[in-house]
Amino acid sequence: MVENVEDKTALKNENSPMNAITIDCVIFGFDKGSLEVLLIQHAEGISKGKWGLPGGWIYKKESTDNAAHRLLNELTGLDNIYLEQLKAFGDPDRFPLRRVITIGYYALVKREDYNIKAGFTASDAQWYKINNIPDLIYDHNEILDYSLKHLRSRVRQTPIGFNLLPEKFTLLQLMQLYEEILGIEMDKPNFRRKILHMKLLVALNEKQQDVSHRAAQLYKFDPEIYEKLTEKGFNFEF
Repeated sequence: MVENVEDKTALKNENSPMNAITIDCVIFGFDKGSLEVLLIQHAEGISKGKWGLPGGWIYKKESTDNAAHRLLNELTGLDNIYLEQLKAFGDPDRFPLRRVITIGYYALVKREDYNIKAGFTASDAQWYKINNIPDLIYDHNEILDYSLKHLRSRVRQTPIGFNLLPEKFTLLQLMQLYEEILGIEMDKPNFRRKILHMKLLVALNEKQQDVSHRAAQLYKFDPEIYEKLTEKGFNFEF
């Protein structure tokens, strides 16, 4: 078979990265009552040894959304992730060597579903509590702060916070999640009354296992119920 040089060149160009636009993603997780962010330690380049948000280059024939999903798949091994675009970060001096614009995204993942591994350009990957974030490379602290503000606004308007919880959870876990994201303390009876009144949760015939305290009732979020309620005019406001 004769190789088609033009086809090989086209394929190479299609899978070659663009050198002026990148993706950077804030990956939120929730563990033991704490909101956390996944950070990676760079293994090479000018940021070697420093911590930053996971991300990478966009291929020339790739949409920004597809690039973000690909990069997260390479990091986590899974592709069923809640992902939302934030905005472009394009300060002329954000990258020290040349002009590079980055498209910011944020993702919400269930911690127990993922075996996080450092990619080929990272030496380590670790979860950091949201109140214990180190100084990050470039403008990544700014991207993280913007993402957290956006998340705080979104969880008040839509039930996306359930993407951070295990499939079965307690009302206390749900309240702790909202406390962590919003940075406030809540009254437990009022929270319980408000969330149950929404009728978004399915009470399970199960309780917590292997706990030293009194086992609490388990619930799950049913997206189909939410869709049916919104069709009838239900408006999620928290």
